[in-house]
Amino acid sequence: MAGSAYEGFAGGDGEIAAPRSMEWEGPGRRGRPGREEAGPESGESGRVRPVNVRSEAGRSEDGRSEDDAGPRGVGPRGAPRRQPTRETAARTYPRALPVVPVRARGLTVEDAAGRRYLDCSSGSGALALGHNHPVVLEAIRRVLDSGAPLHAMGLTTPVEDAFVTELLRTLPPRLSAHARVRFCGPGGTDPVDTAVALARAATGRAPVVTVTGTHHRAAAEACCPADAGEPPAGVLLEPVRGADGVLTVPDAWLRDLRRITAGRSVPLIADETETGVGRTGAFWAVDHSGVTPDVLILSKAIGGSLPLAAVVHHDALDGHDALNALDDRLDGHRYDSDGHRAGFPRHRAGASGAATFRGNQLALAAGAATLAHVREQRLAAHAAALGGRILSRLRDLAAEFACVADVRGRGLMIGMELAPPDGALDGTSADADRPRTGSELAAAVQRECLHRGLIVDLTGPARNVVRLLPPLIVTEEQTSAVLDRLADAVQAVDRRRDGHAPPHRVHVPH
Repeated sequence: MAGSAYEGFAGGDGEIAAPRSMEWEGPGRRGRPGREEAGPESGESGRVRPVNVRSEAGRSEDGRSEDDAGPRGVGPRGAPRRQPTRETAARTYPRALPVVPVRARGLTVEDAAGRRYLDCSSGSGALALGHNHPVVLEAIRRVLDSGAPLHAMGLTTPVEDAFVTELLRTLPPRLSAHARVRFCGPGGTDPVDTAVALARAATGRAPVVTVTGTHHRAAAEACCPADAGEPPAGVLLEPVRGADGVLTVPDAWLRDLRRITAGRSVPLIADETETGVGRTGAFWAVDHSGVTPDVLILSKAIGGSLPLAAVVHHDALDGHDALNALDDRLDGHRYDSDGHRAGFPRHRAGASGAATFRGNQLALAAGAATLAHVREQRLAAHAAALGGRILSRLRDLAAEFACVADVRGRGLMIGMELAPPDGALDGTSADADRPRTGSELAAAVQRECLHRGLIVDLTGPARNVVRLLPPLIVTEEQTSAVLDRLADAVQAVDRRRDGHAPPHRVHVPH
């Protein structure tokens, strides 16, 4: 696409190249931050001047090869070749994104060869402020310099108290006034298991209804069964289902569900693991509907890029009997009706919130700094404004290219669904490089984006949705660069789908 912001990425040898960055301070160093690509002060709209940083034969200034740099001849550029012999094949991110990051700041990631990329995956949503944000780094340094314990097993500390205080400031008012916080292990399922166990302990019932993108009506009916039978122990939903292709639960339906669950004394559990901390254009995604859930599941962004998870619930669920039952369920054992331990220990004691690595002190400090910065700088409103602009541009792409089937999302959580146009599926084609299914189209767009210096994620049951999760600090200029590169990638893939030769693109050797 002529005039797109990725022009100028090609170095003298045809690679995406940039200076090894004497302007950058390495992550964790003190001092003035270096200039970030398309940052607020650069005014370069995402451009990087081409510089061939390698000397002849790929050797560094001291004569050693790039791969010899480092201890015992182990250098970062050889990592992709070594990993397949060392780690399981179930490494989906490295297979799709063969990038070896060595430093990063904000939206920009630099790899071992000096190439820079705009990162619109944000650690699957964990990096609300992007990579190595100054307020996050300073918060971590304060803890390190203080001599405070780094691992406190969930004990109350000044760092934990500061995090909880900041968290309460951000919650929906009707929950904040009655909130209780329970830290969990940082694993992806730990807070969900804890929330489910809490609902079961509080209600004395077992079934929990999980809302999926296509079962809204079934969930409502389960809460109010026609035969007036026993309602479930809880209803669990994600306000925007990222893993299902960025599907948003309608606000009106969510309000109706809240009315039904409240009338039947069924706890409403909102999983804000990916949607929280301003991602959708409101601090919490449930704020869009005005609904106050009984339980919030929090993870990812609340740790300020470090592993942290918590469950926040209304104190009405925290009665003495329920609390005792919850602790019994969560210590890894079953108990009989007389309170005696029975049977074998469960295999997942960590589901309790009694996991070893809950409430990490560095994560709590980074998380408190992130929550405060998002709140004070009104970054949720910023995400809403830029998200609207991105959606508008992507809808223009959908009108221009038949392979873009749908565009949807909220704030800076956006999905672009790829699908072959009606009648375009040609199973007899002899061209193996010609994408014919939605998942192939999405994978091709992801590869073309990477060639242009843009990192995007794929999601959805068929992995046919290109997902954009830029950090909340993304600028107007950076947004333009992201959209130009994505549009050019879609154009390249659409031409391949029609059987035309792809346009020239810069090449990133792996």
